[in-house]
Amino acid sequence: MLTERHLEIFVAVAEEEHFGAAAQRVGITQPPLSQGLRRLEALLGVRLFDRDRGVSLTEEGTQLLPHARKALAALTALRETGAREQADGRRLRLGLAPEVPTPLAAGVAAAPVRAGERTRIGMVTASTSVLLGDLAAGRLDIAVIRHPSVLHGLAAGRVILLPTWILAPAGSGDVRATRALRLPVAVRPRVEAPAAHDLFIDTLASRGRRVETVVVSDERAGLALVAAGQAVLVTADDTLTASGVERLPTTDPALPLRLRVAWDPRRPGAEEAARTARLLEDALTRKVAP
Repeated sequence: MLTERHLEIFVAVAEEEHFGAAAQRVGITQPPLSQGLRRLEALLGVRLFDRDRGVSLTEEGTQLLPHARKALAALTALRETGAREQADGRRLRLGLAPEVPTPLAAGVAAAPVRAGERTRIGMVTASTSVLLGDLAAGRLDIAVIRHPSVLHGLAAGRVILLPTWILAPAGSGDVRATRALRLPVAVRPRVEAPAAHDLFIDTLASRGRRVETVVVSDERAGLALVAAGQAVLVTADDTLTASGVERLPTTDPALPLRLRVAWDPRRPGAEEAARTARLLEDALTRKVAP
């Protein structure tokens, strides 16, 4: 197997043009240096040095030298980056479902730091389906996802219910949520969170209503339809508003936003991720449904 040590020996011999000087440079004696060089040549299947006239690079050695230097430089840079990250504290790669209101999302992301963890936060927003895939692939450490979801071996904390409101076109003062829901409901694509989407629709239909939906890319697009009098929108964001839009309670039926904090218990650092997940849950539960 090709190792960093093989490349160090090769570059040292190429630059020093002397086995003794090269051995001293890499901190070994000449016999193991020669042995390491022979192993490298065997691995590559080429002669790297012409030993009949001192120590000079062959054509193959000349071609390898710039690549070996770049590889060693990249390894050095990688170690330096790792050392800096370790000195700066743990890096937390956090994912949030887009349904989490922006002010609350900020508080959730800041929760580990506010609790005293030496953590550098990297945050992304993506659909629940994407977040689950990124957790499983190791691209994220923790994610706040919609519930219910199929976890496929991932771990998740308790279900947290956030209060929601119906945003409806402004009308007479006696407009009720039940009447507003006769308009199509603006929803995100089902593929983003299939199980949670189906539960939402089933809950709406549980009162015997015929549920019509219109798919929107995000809540801003949904709000635009509401303002145009063409849809209603259920949102957990109590700051989302526009001219010509009124806010109604979601009590018949109750439509809380169901969230969970998920992580992969099979990956290194899972215990630390579980502890951090509890901090995120605490931040989420500061705004719970009654």
